[in-house]
Amino acid sequence: MRTRWILAVVMGLLLTACSSDDGTSDGRITLRFQSLAWQEESVDANKELVEEWNAAHPDVKVEYVQGSWDSVHDQLLTSFEGGEAPDIIHDASDDLADFAYGGYLADLSELLTERLKSDIPQRSWETATFGDGIYGVPFLQEPRVLIANAEWLKESGVRIPTPENPWTWEEFRSIAKELSGGGKYGVAWPLKEPVSATLNLSLSTGGQMFHRGEDGKVTVRFDAADEVVPRTVHDEVNTDGSASTTTLGMGGSDTLPGFFGGKYAMVPLGFSYRQQIVQQAPKGFEWQVLPAPAGADGLTQGVSPQTLSVAEDSPHKKEAAEFIDFLLQPENMVRLALGDWMLPTGTEALKDPALHTTKDDWATGTALAAHLRSAPAQSVRGYPEWKDKVATPAFQEYYSGAIDLDELRKRLVEDGNLVLARYQR
Repeated sequence: MRTRWILAVVMGLLLTACSSDDGTSDGRITLRFQSLAWQEESVDANKELVEEWNAAHPDVKVEYVQGSWDSVHDQLLTSFEGGEAPDIIHDASDDLADFAYGGYLADLSELLTERLKSDIPQRSWETATFGDGIYGVPFLQEPRVLIANAEWLKESGVRIPTPENPWTWEEFRSIAKELSGGGKYGVAWPLKEPVSATLNLSLSTGGQMFHRGEDGKVTVRFDAADEVVPRTVHDEVNTDGSASTTTLGMGGSDTLPGFFGGKYAMVPLGFSYRQQIVQQAPKGFEWQVLPAPAGADGLTQGVSPQTLSVAEDSPHKKEAAEFIDFLLQPENMVRLALGDWMLPTGTEALKDPALHTTKDDWATGTALAAHLRSAPAQSVRGYPEWKDKVATPAFQEYYSGAIDLDELRKRLVEDGNLVLARYQR
């Protein structure tokens, strides 16, 4: 009996040793990849790449898990705290700070290949760098552009801007006024969530909003450069009558019926909205992509790229990083970008001819890639609370005309710094 008991213990230990490295009985490693792709083309591209990886790597299987942008932050937080986080995590760079500082994400600095590190520009890496570590690989980015009624602009005779010769903010305001009248508006600003759009576009005028002192603490300032974009929007709505008041509370998609119906000449939207326009525009409707207006710093604007991260608790970080490297090979990055109607971050992928066509104005968006920078609030602790409790209501009231510029400044700075101070003690 004692011999049988010893043999059973030994066999149990051997089985445990064989399965502890991969969690499977057949010796294969299984990685869970949670993707937030939602458009059909994007989902298909992601699933196809997972299948191609699995076919070429029989010992490291990747399991595709569908996530949702609507609930990803809370869902990830729950999975991290419950020890059930996916190995490979698709998210956005502006959602990573709390997870990175909280120890939930792996530092990828020593896990990434030199090819991938050198292919993605430093300005993009900065969006996923927190402290001394890299906690995500930025791979898709989206400039904000003007989607315009091409026929309306052509008939008006206004100068059509290009990435090489864009409108200034002053010129944009003047042209929006020129295009208005008879119950129609030169521009529709969909600003249901006004903060990121305002801050990101304000980089073109030199606006920063957040300033880090020598002690490392961040404070809010609202200087002359920060005023240009919000003042332009406010004056178009409340002084010129060139922007519709009703669209201020809308999301981007909500403005499309009015745009197609000839109510607005231009709508500032993310570059990926082109897909919805292609699918929904009435037959014969002519549209075009224009660069956002330029300020003292040219076409510069802030972005929060989509990212791929690895969970700190993953027992297979090396293999997860290898899958990310495969997923972001230049030709694969192009496939993901085309599927999402966005721009890749990789310099090699950006050279692909498919991203330089006049069809659907890919070339206009690609020309803006070099001007994209880390969003101003990217690494600011306490930003979500500042945005939700202070900045969003303040900007909404200012844009509607309920408060003036001085009151906006007071709220953003005084109330905002009280919020940030709690996170920097």
